[in-house]
Amino acid sequence: MRELTAENVIDYLREQGWIGPEPARAEALSWGVSNAVLRVETPTRKLVVKQSRPQLRTHDAWFSDLNRVFREQEVMQALQPLLPAETVPAVLHADRENYVFAMAHAPEPHEVWKAALLAGRIDQAIAARTGAVLGRMHEATARDTRLVEPFRDHTVFVQLRVEPFYQRIQERLPDVARLIDPLIEQLLTIKEALCHGDYSPKNILVHAGGFTLVDYETAHFGDPTMDLGFFLSHLLLKTIKRYRQRRDFFELTRTFWDRYAQQIRFRPVTELMHRSFGHLGVCLLARIDGTSPVDYLPEEPKRAAVRRLGRSLLRDRPRTWEEVLARLEDVCHELEKEEGCD
Repeated sequence: MRELTAENVIDYLREQGWIGPEPARAEALSWGVSNAVLRVETPTRKLVVKQSRPQLRTHDAWFSDLNRVFREQEVMQALQPLLPAETVPAVLHADRENYVFAMAHAPEPHEVWKAALLAGRIDQAIAARTGAVLGRMHEATARDTRLVEPFRDHTVFVQLRVEPFYQRIQERLPDVARLIDPLIEQLLTIKEALCHGDYSPKNILVHAGGFTLVDYETAHFGDPTMDLGFFLSHLLLKTIKRYRQRRDFFELTRTFWDRYAQQIRFRPVTELMHRSFGHLGVCLLARIDGTSPVDYLPEEPKRAAVRRLGRSLLRDRPRTWEEVLARLEDVCHELEKEEGCD
């Protein structure tokens, strides 16, 4: 495999015939930990080139199948007609020999939603759109599972989510290990709709037309409630990061659920919500004690607050989202009290 970098990708693209001899410049993007992602700009166009890497860039050793880049390409091609314009980048070219594909660049200017949330910039319209898009993705693929039959294999999902999140927490937090077993069983057996597997603010590029969603390599025909738990874990982690703004973050999650529910008919939303709470608990714990912890919660009191909340959701599963928010309020209130005592 020819490994691409910002220094050699332009020559590679010209050899492939994907760009012409016109002047071009390239730069590496910082999306995720699992691929080389390169932006290439010519006087007439911009594109993004993505190539799998066998070892992910994490502190702990973490490996995954190179073929995941083709799962990503194929999922994008399946989803693009189903979702609003500009949500899924168009696939432009693919090179299977070198585990590479090229996609259209997201509209500019854009901002990674994660950065806005960490800065405390709360936009309910974005939350509404994230709920609507995920709901449409789940509903459309649950209604017509022929769309996702090619994605039954979940090898990469196991490598990138089950092992480093669920199984790692079982190893490192044995007090909750038995509670995670049934969740893993569900992930490996339920075939209900497309599970994106990485529906996260870091993969949401916000622009004037809405947002562009990137990173589909963990997508598979499986349990859509993992997406709900995974996505909401990111919002809750950022709530704890900025706990003094928690009321705004609480409303963000309510907006998400409201718009998600408007799209869903294949199952009662209350059922999907309740199923998601176990995944929410595991994902919270995994972002503190798993293979890939978040980098924005270095303070031990906040890390401990996440652990309390994650364990609570696993041990005593709430019935409603308001119960989840009540528990989140409790851990945020404790943080506030601890800060007042310093």
